[in-house]
Amino acid sequence: MSSEPHVVCIFRSVRTDDSADECEEWSGRIDRLVATMPGYISHASFRDDASGRSVTISYFESMSDLVAWKEVPEHLEAQALGRTAFYREYEVEVTEIVRHYEWKSSE
Repeated sequence: MSSEPHVVCIFRSVRTDDSADECEEWSGRIDRLVATMPGYISHASFRDDASGRSVTISYFESMSDLVAWKEVPEHLEAQALGRTAFYREYEVEVTEIVRHYEWKSSE
């Protein structure tokens, strides 16, 4: 991860029970698409199948890069499907990282 300031978008959701296959298909499409965006750094998703809860954390170089991603037509379509078919609820948090550091064991 970059030590330069960057932007993080945290997307938490709870899936509906009846759209898992279509949601998985769209998730794969969006995963591939976001990686092509200018300013994209990385993203990771975590899901608990038992509860339907998931979290996706996306990293972008700047707020304008994240805003541009939000307005991509295929992403807008996925957002609309999320509200009508894929999720019972969701929330989004966006934050600016001003400092980042990490440590790794030599083992």
